[in-house]
Amino acid sequence: MEFVKAKTILTKVNYGNDWYGIDYNMNLYRGCPHKCIYCDSRSNCYHIENFDIVRGKENALELLEQELIKKRNKGIIGIGSMSDTYNLLEKKYEQTKGALKLISKYEYGVSIDTKSNLILRDIDLLKEINSKNNVIIKFTITTPNDELSKIIEPNVCVTSERLKAIKELSDNGIFVGIMMNPVLPFITDKEEDIKELVKLASNYGAKFIHTYMGMTLRENQRDYYFDRLEEHFKGLKDKYIKTYGEKYNCIVPNYKYLFKVFADECNKYGILYKMGDIIKAYKKENENSEQISLF
Repeated sequence: MEFVKAKTILTKVNYGNDWYGIDYNMNLYRGCPHKCIYCDSRSNCYHIENFDIVRGKENALELLEQELIKKRNKGIIGIGSMSDTYNLLEKKYEQTKGALKLISKYEYGVSIDTKSNLILRDIDLLKEINSKNNVIIKFTITTPNDELSKIIEPNVCVTSERLKAIKELSDNGIFVGIMMNPVLPFITDKEEDIKELVKLASNYGAKFIHTYMGMTLRENQRDYYFDRLEEHFKGLKDKYIKTYGEKYNCIVPNYKYLFKVFADECNKYGILYKMGDIIKAYKKENENSEQISLF
């Protein structure tokens, strides 16, 4: 693995804490080997060359500890928004594991995005952090179908394995759920698949599912995605061009109906799907304030 120099590790979020209630962003790796056909992080605006090559950050844990000591707000650290922090090289280098140890030591909370069941290796650390602060784990799951997941997310464990990981985390008291993002127009936007995924989420202990019922397409990412469509879904590229042109936000057709189906299914199974409700449910300070109000 290549290593790149980094001046900082933690970045204060500049959009408030409305996105899963996080206060800081941290990406320990640049690039990702999962080769998901839709990945927005391939976009030119992120300036990551050769995105499939994973690069670590030199002295990442030393920098992280220095920054954790200095911060006044022991808030929630978001990990993995740009590159999955549980990539294959994490097994060897354990950058994420080391970061979680520091997060626990200095009593910060953590919010992790992943598609990998490698996260189960660190379940004891997550429980330790959860005893001191807030923890939320978000598994990206785009389809209930393992065979389809192998095509659109080829180098990562299939949906059924991610669901098993959700079950184990949930059984150990970790607040865990699903990001049903993106929803790929004409591929993963079937009504029956959405219903099935919500049902599976309930069966495996997921507390929430969040979605925006669409995908993004911009420079470089669009080219990569269209090449994969030509490879696996013949004729679909032309349908995208006809439907969306060069739009950035590509919302699925029949969006309002499908979102209502999704929301109705979530309500049926008691699964949270609104961002505000998700944040309120996992943050312990909300529990404490509600308990105080009772007295």
